[in-house]
Amino acid sequence: MIRYALQCDEGHGFEGWFSSSEDYESQEERGLVECPHCGSVAVTRAVMAPAVRTTKGRETSTNGEPDMEAVARKVRAHIRKNYDYVGPDFASEARAIHEGEKPERLIYGETTPEERAKLAEDGVPCAPLPEPFAPTPPKKAN
Repeated sequence: MIRYALQCDEGHGFEGWFSSSEDYESQEERGLVECPHCGSVAVTRAVMAPAVRTTKGRETSTNGEPDMEAVARKVRAHIRKNYDYVGPDFASEARAIHEGEKPERLIYGETTPEERAKLAEDGVPCAPLPEPFAPTPPKKAN
């Protein structure tokens, strides 16, 4: 895993985790790397400390930070267990919950960059999850 310090063209700073520099570049080319504050996809990066394998077999970064792959697994498991998957209806569900039209609950799903920017503009709390932390949609029962 590689952690990048990222900044959008509006000056918002944030970080993202990627499995490789190629993964970052691929996501950037497809417009998937965006600012969680404003939705801008005009993002620049600076490499931060890489992860290394220690002699004890535990993964840690050069500055002693935890194994981010393990953290990402825990985050995905927590979301799957505690949040409702709403798929591509995320923007409308989040807005309905925010406006009190639907009961408050934790949700996750997909939005377009335009939908996320509109939610942020309207004060609806939401943030995109970097790919390593985002859970896959639940499998449908046959």
